[in-house]
Amino acid sequence: MAFDERLAERIRGALGRRKGVAEKKMFGGIGFLVNGNMCVGIHGSELIVRIPPENTDAVLKQANTRRFDLTGRPMKGWILVKPAGLKTAAQLGKWIDVATEFAAALPVK
Repeated sequence: MAFDERLAERIRGALGRRKGVAEKKMFGGIGFLVNGNMCVGIHGSELIVRIPPENTDAVLKQANTRRFDLTGRPMKGWILVKPAGLKTAAQLGKWIDVATEFAAALPVK
């Protein structure tokens, strides 16, 4: 599956020069890691966002979100944001901030 290269460029710009950021091809798309822990990625045209698992149900009540489920067994702590929820830099930045904060708090891999 191809992924949205334009979205990848926007993510790179939003991540800026944060320490410990790396890119890795995964999920048939691309993932962005902080200290070895995935924080955001792209699956097709949607943004994969890693969040605190206990926040999953509350976050899924927000517009343009859905569970990230490739196997039929969705995991808490992983959501997808549809393109309609990523139109502005502020919208994208909000999700990147949530995900990088969570990933940065995990043990370094």
